[in-house]
Amino acid sequence: MTDAELARDIAAEAGALLLRIQSDCAGGDRGDREANALILARLRDARPEDAILSEESADDLARLERSRVWIVDPLDGTREFAERRDDWAVHVALAVDGRAESGAVALPKLGVTLSSDAPPRFPLRRRHPGCW
Repeated sequence: MTDAELARDIAAEAGALLLRIQSDCAGGDRGDREANALILARLRDARPEDAILSEESADDLARLERSRVWIVDPLDGTREFAERRDDWAVHVALAVDGRAESGAVALPKLGVTLSSDAPPRFPLRRRHPGCW
């Protein structure tokens, strides 16, 4: 499994978990906590040598000595999640030697997971007649 596929699968799985938590009328704190635990477990299982930097975990400075660092936000939009809005997301990304390499963003309420291995194509639109 490629890193991009892993990021996509984990983001989608965490998003599905968050939808279940939201349907229980639970708040964002529970969502942050449980999605973070899921993401960390999946990453540690799949890529045990990689470091992880998560918004919801204490920073492990060992990441500064690692080439590969996963950067995650298990629930971006905690307030929006608690308000039952659609505009919250799960972010899972990998940096290698300080450069973004791959990642995914799940938008569970919209049924969409965007991934660096299959970015969506958007049509070019002109801003003004005769200009791009």
